[in-house]
Amino acid sequence: MPIPEDVTGEEIDKDVRQELQSLPKGLAEDVAKNLVMVARLIDEDPEGAYGYSKVALRLASRVAAVREAAGFAAYANQKYSEALAEFRAARRMTGHVELWPVMADCERGLGRPEKALDMAGAPEVHKLDKAGQVEMRLVAAGARRDMGQLDAAIVTLQSPELASNSVQPWTARLRYAYADALLAAGRESEAREWFAKAVESDKDGSTDASDRLAELDGVEFVDAFAEDEPEDELEDEAEADDAGVTEAAEKAVGDKEAEEVDEGDLKD
Repeated sequence: MPIPEDVTGEEIDKDVRQELQSLPKGLAEDVAKNLVMVARLIDEDPEGAYGYSKVALRLASRVAAVREAAGFAAYANQKYSEALAEFRAARRMTGHVELWPVMADCERGLGRPEKALDMAGAPEVHKLDKAGQVEMRLVAAGARRDMGQLDAAIVTLQSPELASNSVQPWTARLRYAYADALLAAGRESEAREWFAKAVESDKDGSTDASDRLAELDGVEFVDAFAEDEPEDELEDEAEADDAGVTEAAEKAVGDKEAEEVDEGDLKD
């Protein structure tokens, strides 16, 4: 797959670059460039990112960072079985637990929420940093919802991190998930409160909390493009009316001429 000229491979994380040092220099550069493209495209063009991840995987399947990138690219394309296999491979190579929450979420994607809950209670969770533990809590709550256990999902999300006034990278998503669970359980006033709190902490727009809050408040958004449509329709209607008037006039003239012809025939 083509690599843009502005991609050098130097953009990758230094830890990943260090992993690639086990490869011949030219090969390491090619792999690095493909990993850069995976990172660049994964949010806006998941299919493109997946394609570059496959190239990197073909070039260096024994590098943990490559397997991890391939896992995230597959995950972004909802290829959960493939993603889980890549994450497991990366974990075997490194022995790290950082991928544990996303591996559990793959189990959810495969329709195995019970397995995700088992992973949420595994010893590996205690080895996660705070962000990883919050992520695991989100996955566990999602698994509860998959199983129709709304009240249990709400309780799962109730935590010191949720109650804290401190804004962390995970705060908006945690508050949003809690608000969404409350709304699903029919607790609308509480849901509105937590959607509002999610908006306060969502500085980079990682959730659509503001839209959800507006919906609860009965605010309707009008698409700017949609506003143009009635004008176009009015123009079309006006043109149709003009055509109709013209046609009617022509018909009237034709009828008048016909009447004159008939009168002339009668006189003769």
